[in-house]
Amino acid sequence: MVLIAAAVCTKAGKVIFSRQFVEMTKARIEGLLSAFPKLMSSGKQHTFVETESVRYVYQPLDRLYMLLITTKASNILEDLETLRLFSRVIPEYCHSMDEAEILDNAFNLIFAFDEIVALGYRESVNLAQIRTFVEMDSHEEKVYQAVRQTQEREAKNKMREKAKELHRQKIENAKRGIKGSNSSYGGSGGFGVTMLAGSNFKSGSESMRESTEVPRSSYTPISKPSNAPKAMKLTSKGRDVDSFVESLKSEGETVGADVVKPTGTTQKITTAHPDNIDPIHLRLEERMVVEVGRDGGVRNLEVHGFATLRISDDKFGRIRVCLENKDQRGIQLQTHPNVDKELFKLKSQIGLKNPAKPFPMHTDVGVLKWRFHSTDESSVPLSINCWPSENGQGGCDVNIEYELEHTHLELNEVCITIPLPMGCNPVVAECDGEYNYDSRKNVITWSMPILDSSNKSGSMEFAAPNCNPDDFFPLQVNFVSKQSYAHLKITEVMQVDDDVPAKYSSETVLFAEKYEIV
Repeated sequence: MVLIAAAVCTKAGKVIFSRQFVEMTKARIEGLLSAFPKLMSSGKQHTFVETESVRYVYQPLDRLYMLLITTKASNILEDLETLRLFSRVIPEYCHSMDEAEILDNAFNLIFAFDEIVALGYRESVNLAQIRTFVEMDSHEEKVYQAVRQTQEREAKNKMREKAKELHRQKIENAKRGIKGSNSSYGGSGGFGVTMLAGSNFKSGSESMRESTEVPRSSYTPISKPSNAPKAMKLTSKGRDVDSFVESLKSEGETVGADVVKPTGTTQKITTAHPDNIDPIHLRLEERMVVEVGRDGGVRNLEVHGFATLRISDDKFGRIRVCLENKDQRGIQLQTHPNVDKELFKLKSQIGLKNPAKPFPMHTDVGVLKWRFHSTDESSVPLSINCWPSENGQGGCDVNIEYELEHTHLELNEVCITIPLPMGCNPVVAECDGEYNYDSRKNVITWSMPILDSSNKSGSMEFAAPNCNPDDFFPLQVNFVSKQSYAHLKITEVMQVDDDVPAKYSSETVLFAEKYEIV
């Protein structure tokens, strides 16, 4: 099926929100949605209605309709199955089926809709998976929250120490007979608020500031001397953040590429470009998600690819990029709306619809994206076979082997992570490559620097006490490659005016975003 759009509308035909899944003008989508209520027949109950070009598949939800717009060539049974999944998603986020509730949760519903359909085609997901994907935890957010809590604790401790210091100063001054000489406290009867609650003092939390103010019985306004001490500044130069992140690294935790600033914001570190790039630079990036069953069978394999173009010289703004596509599996390719689609279909060239216009300068411009989804075992580039068997002594003998199935790829920095039960000390009998046992994380990491056609298979064998076969799953695999999974390759860049080849640089990177044997 090709799903054009999904919408939630009232029975009077008013559209509350709509999500478009294929490239189509806004006016066309609005025209299709406005035509739907006119096609409804009063007094008749149907699940779909057709026009000359599209099919409307709908389901009543109290005073609303869940509406799908598909092509007439789509399978009506698949349309109805997809419609039921859309209809089940809405009650997950909305307590009542009224317009206000739908609008309040529109973004969550849109995110959920995007998990069901990609590029017009139904994804192989169920309701539980959609809920998991939409509410997925963020490692960076956890790090940020931990840093924030650390900052608050440090701030509280510093203020308590400062309060104690001021109290000691007051006692010392009282013993020496000095009155009113320190601007950080006032007269008789306890601490003033010039220092602790003054406008110069800022903390991350108002409640934290209020909890550290020291009660006083009287307050006498005093003038601030010219040599008064400055208010404290918390987390100066990011020392608290740095110390926290360093402590995480010293404990073996991997901190991602996000840098948490002392102000509480998160800054994303972008991928650095190579130093030797030309004025025309192209980058092909692919992210792979794979889930394979321990007994065989591919549960899910997805590859999402992006091609970006960066031009740093004005004289190369008007160009065409020639691609070589050797894929035979039907990977879905989609060009940017400003790219000439006919030119790409006929000649596999990327150029603008208006050849007189140049590409944007000094920025990464997305020009092409592609997607591949499969459950075919031949689509898996690296197969992992894990055989744990009980040894009759309360433990297991584990044999693991890998094989590079797609020999056109060269995988680098391959790492297979095998979980272990707590307190299990494995004994490795043989291993192709290197291994490391992390007793804190209870894992064995099996690593190979490179896998290619000349080094495409290997095995590892170890014994583990006090465990059962289920303890060694899921296995996680990580790798990177400089070859494209989709068999895409940049062959040439030509200038539009005279078809003269232009010098360019390119890079290709494929990496495993999530690769598990479960």
